[in-house]
Amino acid sequence: MKIESLVKPSVLAQPVYEPGKPIEYVARELGLDPAGIIKLASNENPFGPSPRALAAATRALAQGELYPDGGCFALRQKLAQAHGLGADQFIVGNGSNEIIELLGHAFLGAGDEVVMGQPAFIVYKLVTLLFGAKAVEVPLANHRHDLAAMMRAITPKTRLVFVASPNNPTGTANTAEELLAFARGLPEHVVGVFDEAYAEFQESPADLRPLIREGRNLIGLRTFSKIHGLASLRVGYGYTGAGLAAVLNRVRQPFNVNAIGQAAALAALDDRDFTEKCARENRANRTQLEAGLRALKLEVVPSEANFVLVKVGAGARLFDALQRRGVIVRPMASYGMPEWLRITVGTKTQNERVLVELKALL
Repeated sequence: MKIESLVKPSVLAQPVYEPGKPIEYVARELGLDPAGIIKLASNENPFGPSPRALAAATRALAQGELYPDGGCFALRQKLAQAHGLGADQFIVGNGSNEIIELLGHAFLGAGDEVVMGQPAFIVYKLVTLLFGAKAVEVPLANHRHDLAAMMRAITPKTRLVFVASPNNPTGTANTAEELLAFARGLPEHVVGVFDEAYAEFQESPADLRPLIREGRNLIGLRTFSKIHGLASLRVGYGYTGAGLAAVLNRVRQPFNVNAIGQAAALAALDDRDFTEKCARENRANRTQLEAGLRALKLEVVPSEANFVLVKVGAGARLFDALQRRGVIVRPMASYGMPEWLRITVGTKTQNERVLVELKALL
């Protein structure tokens, strides 16, 4: 008997997430020198991890035989101090992706609906479908979330609403005033999920905390993968009401966040010099990259994140051609945007490289 005949039909119909290709894979596949390849595909931090975090992670390795703190006690205490909330208002996950899945475990089943933008981070849809719920995708307006249309899309069956600001893959953000007004208007039977993975790159992100203190069903998602440069350690967190955090803790696995990641995240929160440098350099380098792309007569979506969405025409062809020249970017066909590429903002030198290669190909 084939294994497929034993699997739930919904699993076989589940779309598969396509990550950015690792440098080693591309080097092996194309016969390139790994040292000559730059990866600008996955919105990683081009400046590496926080130095303090790296030192703390190294120290934590010496106790690799011990299980991690299953409740992330120290990290939640530190997050509470940083955000001015209670430690019981935080849920820590194996990346913020896990918290999205935990929301599915807690709230979604057959017949439920989830409202989200289109295009938006593909994991919202993947998790929705995984639990048998219906993804209600609302097209963006001028590459930004159409919050009025999203509000109209909410029905009595809606359980979750996902809003990313800045949004992936567009890099755009709704204003703080727009987001807070939307959050205030959500009906009581809906949990508002505000994905803030790139908020540290913004100068004035929305502040959900006053609404959370009012007792509204909201959760903000953050990650240590982006500005802190700890993507390989997979640590993310949500801040919310104590009741919702307790629900999510009921459905998470024990020891879901490794000890090395917890130690690195703790130290990263104290390394403000590093995060301020990354935010400052990202703004300058993003301006450089956007200006260079426009000089090539390409359409660029103004970004508030650490990546840029650019319309190049034959997206798959240019993605392949760039990769053969040792530059890995992200094609957008899986997001329904075959003419576009998403390019992570790199160092000035990396940006110059991708612009030179694009000019040669165009």
